[in-house]
Amino acid sequence: MSIDNNGPLRLTEAAPGYVRVTIDNPPLNLLDPEMIKALRTLMDAFEADPNLRVVVFDSADEDYFIAHFDVVRAHEVPNDPGPTGLPAWPDIAYRLRRAPFISITELRGRARGVGSEFVLACDLRFASIERAILCQPEVGCGLVPGGGGIEALTALTGRSRALEVIVGSDDYDAVLAEKYGWINRAIPDADLSSFVDRLARRIASFPPGAQALAKKLVNNRASVSDGSDLADSLAEFYRTIEWPATRSRLADLIAHGLQQRGELENDLGSLLGS
Repeated sequence: MSIDNNGPLRLTEAAPGYVRVTIDNPPLNLLDPEMIKALRTLMDAFEADPNLRVVVFDSADEDYFIAHFDVVRAHEVPNDPGPTGLPAWPDIAYRLRRAPFISITELRGRARGVGSEFVLACDLRFASIERAILCQPEVGCGLVPGGGGIEALTALTGRSRALEVIVGSDDYDAVLAEKYGWINRAIPDADLSSFVDRLARRIASFPPGAQALAKKLVNNRASVSDGSDLADSLAEFYRTIEWPATRSRLADLIAHGLQQRGELENDLGSLLGS
C-alpha cells in the first residue's frame, strides 16, 4: 500500500492486515481541503486492499485529534461526488461505515465538529480519560452539524441526548461521552495505546472474511444510513454558513482566536456560552 507520508496523514503497517493512520496537519489538525484529498486517496487504497482487516486512527498532536472543519477555507473543499455519489466528506464517512475492514479511533485531544464526526464514522471509539474532549459546537457558531453528527449521535445516544449535545454545543470529557454512548470506552491515557493495539492485533489475527461479514450484518441490523441524510445535512451546513448572523459570529470568533492555538480553541465549548 503506497501513501504519501509527507501529507497530513502518515501510514504505518503495524502487522499483516493492520494499519495505523496518524493525523498530522499542524497547527490544529483542521479538516481542510488537503486532508479531505488525503482521506479520499487513503480510502481508495484501503478499498483496493483485500488483506486489510483493521485500521487505527490516532493523532500526532495530543492536544488536537481533529480540531474541527476549516471554516475559513470551507468553499475550497472539493464537493464533487465520490464513489458513493456523495460529496467529499459524507462520501468518506459513508465509505468508512460500509468498508469491510474495522476502523478504530484512538482518541487523545480535542475532536470537535467534524472531528467528532470523524470519530463517529469509525466503527469503534476509545478515548483517553485525561486528554480526550468531544464537542459538536456548530449551533453555538450559528451552524448545524453537517458531517454525520446529527445522524450518528441520534442513533448512538438517543434523541434527547443528541439534542443536548448538539444544541448545547459544550465540551464532553471521555467519561461522560462513554456514559452517553458517544464512545465505546474511556480508558486511562497510560493504557489507551496498548489497549487499542492489542485489540487491533487480535482482530487482524482472526481468519479472513468473518469480521467483514459480521460488520455488514451489524450494519444491516442497525439500519445504518444509505448516505442520503448525510448529503442533506451537509447542504444545510453550507446553507447556514451563509446566514448573516452566522457570518458575523464566525468573524468574531476568528478575530478572537478561532483556528489558532490558544485559549479559545482550548476551551471552545465553554467559551461559546460566555
